[in-house]
Formats: sequence, C-alpha cells, structure tokens
Amino acid sequence: MAAGAPNLLNADAVSKSYGIRALLEGVSLGVAAGERIGVVGRNGSGKSTLLRVLTKREPTDAGRVTHTRDLRLATLDQHTEPDPAATVRHAVVGDRQDHEWAGERRARDVVSGLLAIVPFDALAGDLSGGERRRVALASLLVADHDLIVLDEPTNHLDIEAVAWLAAHLAARSSALIVVTHDRWFLDEVCLTTWEVHDGVVESYDGGYAAYVLAKAERARIAGATEAKRQNVLRKELAWLRRGPPARTSKPQFRIDAANALVADEPPARDKLALVKLVTARLGKRVVELEDVSTSLGGSELLDRATFRLGPGDRIGLLGPNGAGKTTLLRLLTGELDPDTGRVETGKTVRFAHLSQTLGELDLTQTALASVEEVRRITRTRVSSGYGSGVGSGAEVTATQLMERFGFTGERLTTRVGELSGGERRRLQVLRLLLEEPNVLLLDEPTNDLDIETLTVLEDYLDGWPGSLIVVSHDRYFLERVTDSVWALPGDATLQHLPAGVEGYLSLRSADATGVRDGGVPRAPASASSPSSRSGAGQDAAPDLTSRTDTAVASADRRAAKKDATRLDRALSRLGAREDLLHAEMASSASDYVRLGTLDKELRDLLAERTRLEDEWLDVMEQLDG
Repeated sequence: MAAGAPNLLNADAVSKSYGIRALLEGVSLGVAAGERIGVVGRNGSGKSTLLRVLTKREPTDAGRVTHTRDLRLATLDQHTEPDPAATVRHAVVGDRQDHEWAGERRARDVVSGLLAIVPFDALAGDLSGGERRRVALASLLVADHDLIVLDEPTNHLDIEAVAWLAAHLAARSSALIVVTHDRWFLDEVCLTTWEVHDGVVESYDGGYAAYVLAKAERARIAGATEAKRQNVLRKELAWLRRGPPARTSKPQFRIDAANALVADEPPARDKLALVKLVTARLGKRVVELEDVSTSLGGSELLDRATFRLGPGDRIGLLGPNGAGKTTLLRLLTGELDPDTGRVETGKTVRFAHLSQTLGELDLTQTALASVEEVRRITRTRVSSGYGSGVGSGAEVTATQLMERFGFTGERLTTRVGELSGGERRRLQVLRLLLEEPNVLLLDEPTNDLDIETLTVLEDYLDGWPGSLIVVSHDRYFLERVTDSVWALPGDATLQHLPAGVEGYLSLRSADATGVRDGGVPRAPASASSPSSRSGAGQDAAPDLTSRTDTAVASADRRAAKKDATRLDRALSRLGAREDLLHAEMASSASDYVRLGTLDKELRDLLAERTRLEDEWLDVMEQLDG
C-alpha cells in the first residue's frame, strides 16, 4: 500500500450483538486503498458479522460505518451462488460476445484459471457445489473493484485453484478483506492480519507467519508483566493472611490493593487444548495394495496400483475432484472391494476415517451425549505445548475433553442439530480421536475448522504414533502434518511426489499443456516399490518405509541438541536484559542522553536476538529432519 493512500472504508466505535452476545464492542478501524487484509478468529467470534457490518449489509447497534463516494465494492459470502437458471457464460461475462471478453487479459486469466474444468455453456444449477463456487468467484473477479470482500473463498476449491487465486489477488491493485482458515493463502496474499476475539479487532502487520510471531511476542511481554503482577499479588495476599482471621486492624488501602489485583486477573484465553489419546500399537504391516484396479460409474480410477502404508507413515494425498481419492481411502479400510488385485491389512490395525460428511452425528442428541456415546472416560496424555513433552496418563471425563475442544457452558447440552457447521466438525474430530485408532484417514479435515482448532489438531498429530493419510486442499495443514505426498492425477495412476505440493502443481501444469518437462516420474508397481501401474523405463519412487535418506546421524543430532540448549539459554538471558532495558528507559524518560544510549543498546540487543532466533530455527530444522 502506498504511503498516504486514502481510506475506502471507516468504522467508528461500531458495536453489534445477537441477543445477549456481543460480537463487536466499540470497534474502530479503516481500510485504505490497496490494503490486503486477512481476518482470523475462532468460529463464532464474529468474523462474518464484521464483514457484513463493514459492507453495510447489516446495520450496527452503535457507531457508524462510512464508505468513500462511488466505492466499487464486491462481496462474496460463504453461500454466494450464481443464478441456477443462468449459463456459466452468462453468469461470468454476461451477454458479451467471445471476441469481446476474450480480448481482455483479466477475463481470459479468470476464465482459464477458474473455469477450465467447468462446462462454459452449462446451466449453473446443474453444476456441483465446487463448480458453482468457481463460477461465483469468476463472475466477481472479471470486473474492476476498489474493494473486494471475500468470506472463505477457498472453500470447495482444490489446491491448484487456491494457488491460482492467491497469485491473482496478490497481483490486483484492489483493496481486499478476506476471511479464511487457509494459512498458506493468508501468507501469500495478505499484508495485514486482523484477529477478531472477545468483541474486539486486533491488527497485526503481515500475513499469518508474521501474525503468529507478533502474537507470540505480545504474549511474552504480557507474560513478563503478569509475572510481576502475580509477585505483587502474592505479597499482598500473604500480608492479608498474616495473623488471626478475626484481626481487623489491617489498613483498608492494603485490602483494596489486593482486591484490585484479584479483580484485574485477565481472563484465560486459548482454553482449547487437545489431549493425546493412548493408541493401540501397530505391527510391521499396516495396509498394502497390490496391483489394484477399480472403476466406479464406468470410469477407471486405479489401474494396477501398488501402495504400502507402513507404521508411522504420514502421507498427503492430492488429486483433482473425481480422481478417486475418497475411493482409495475406502479401499484401504475395506469399505470397498477392488475389481482386481488384493488389499491386505495388519491384524492390529484400528482405522478411524474422518469423512467429508457429518452423517455419523445424531442431530437429536446433545453434544455431550454424542461424545459419551463413544467413550465416557479415557486415559490421556496431555500435551504441554510446543513439543515440550507429555505429562503422565490421567483419567479424563467426556465433559473435560469437550471443554478442551471449546464446548463449554450451554454448548455442552446443545442439540447437535443446533450447532454451527464448525462446531459439528469439531465434535466429529473429537469422537474420532476418542475411538483411540492407530491409523487415521482424514478426508478434508480442515473444512469448517478455525485456525485455533487446526493448530491444536496439528499439535496432537505431532506426537501421535500411528499412521496417517490426509486428503486436503489446505496446503499449510498438508505440509505441516505429513512427510510425503502422493497424487492421483486423474489418469488411473498413483504417483509418489518427492517435490511435494510444488511437484504436484508442476505435474498438473505439465498435464494441462501436454508436456512433462521436469515432471515427476511415474514409478512401476512392484513388491519393493509402492507406486502405480507398471511400465518399462520408469523410475521407481522410494519406499515409504525407508527413512534412512532423511535421518540425521546420531552424532550430528547430539550436537544439534546441545546447540539448541545453548541458544535457548542465550535467548532467555537476552529476554531478561530486554525487560531491564525497557524498565530503565521508562525511568529515564526525561533524560534524553541516557535514553539515546539505552535505545542504541536495545536495538543492538534486538539484532542479536534476531540472529540467535534464526540460528535456533536452523537447528530445529536439523532436528526435525
């Protein structure tokens, strides 16, 4: 955004409530020309309400929202769809002739980027949900706008379409406000992040990565302040407790000070915490597909595919809609038999399959009853966060587990049918984990989940000892929780992609152009090579069970651990020194010479901390490898 860019939109002391629940309280903010803002927050925190209020589609209870004159505003809600009676062509380019819209670079880019798989002359009402979403996006993006407001635009889009949309929006000059749980998308597109919580909107510079770093820094500073406050609190309460309980000679100002400290106790945030459930142990064999072929509806989905899932394997599965990803999961669990070939499953395997639908939930039950139906009490190992270890096993009730998943108060006894889509999805995940499986198959697990829930789920999966297959268009989640990527590109093959998501995008781009320059080789099916159909001259993909190529030598690992400990201590010392410098600067506010000296020392300290943090990250990457 250029310096001094005019504001297109302003909100002044805006408040909005539903019943007794306040979603926005005295919010003031502005959106300047060219700004690209990502909006994050837990489900139900008020993100969509904020968008509707800012775009004047919903009135405020207090305060006001103003737009610049002749503002060209475009909005896309989660449920925006084209006219079902209109053709795709008419919905996107209107009545213009092909030579008219095809002569515009943006229109050509949008149509080729979003609608390549959509029949251009089909009726919108005959399309699938994902295709209708593409048409709605395309009809918005072909036009010029000053401000574009999007609510979950990546829903129902595959990973290719998400990558295209990110590049397109980043290249536009329009201002943008987007609500999304896709963290990779936030990093690619957004220059500012708004977090909506507890009725307020906090602003952070940068995309998701910068937001996380800034939030961690704010939490660190708040923690130091809270530690000092707690120290004063302990002294005050100890003084008040001194002597006989009936003593009334304590000065009132002492009692008032202690009461003020207790009243100022900040509300606990981030209560959501997943527990690590005890899992059954796996044997050497998990699932093997050997020369499997299968067809559905006359379409061949797999042709002589061979695939092995070993103990502890973490696989991301990519492919266009209809390529057979869900079919492959059903083959692995035995829900579907192959036309030819064999599927062998280990004796100790306990599957848990998170489907895209919510059909297993009884809408008439309460949320608590739905969980207790699976298990009332479980023995868990609770993560202490940030990979710092796990505690001892302890019995936890269904109610306690639900509170850690964000179900508190009246939400525990709310009927499932009255829960939001995100809450139902969270309930579905909780029920799944309570089954204590050792093989997880997750089919689009990020649908309807907020970033906080996704982060906690990722933390749980970090220490989970079972095998995992994830089908997802959420690139951040996929790269975060899996170690290797496989693809069903739509030609009945199953391919290992050493280059990961980037390799898949390159493969799909090569398929679209008919050229495989630099593409991923297709590996032959064999007993020692988990790949796809056989063929002469094809390179074999590495066995999933082989970890030797990426393992860090034990000596190097010990050295890396020592470096990590050293850096942790150095960063801790710098943090303590930084707190002292801030205190000295506050006490020397009127001494400009002293203040200048302290400011230089602080800048040098911050530069040293940045250097050490970079070194620490490098060491952590070595250990993760």
